Amino acid sequence: MADTIFTRLHRGDLPCAKIYEDEWVFAFMDAGQVNPGHVIVASIAPFETILDADLATAEALMAAAHRIARAVQAAFSPEGITLLQANRPAGWQTVPHLHMHVLPRHAADGVELTWPRKEPGIVALRELAARIRL
Repeated sequence: MADTIFTRLHRGDLPCAKIYEDEWVFAFMDAGQVNPGHVIVASIAPFETILDADLATAEALMAAAHRIARAVQAAFSPEGITLLQANRPAGWQTVPHLHMHVLPRHAADGVELTWPRKEPGIVALRELAARIRL
């Protein structure tokens, strides 16, 4: 995979306000703060999506997001927190490098996440579940 802005930030080629790092992920303040305390947690290995990542990296991403969300709550007292992890352009991913946003939220902050709700019924839901059951 070619360098992304996140690999360049991690290497120190570009400045960032880093707040956390372990052997799998690092976290830094998003330069485009939606609300104060907006953090990005990114994989150190250049995985493009969560589907490409190994289990250790995926687990580390969520564990770091959990710790950071608690720290953001304590530091900024937001009314809520959104964790957003998107994959591929159709899934809203804008940087082709595995990452998760920890986004402090406030009522009327202008952030929206909407989709058309479909209710196929229990029979169809069970058929869908059968296709992915682990």
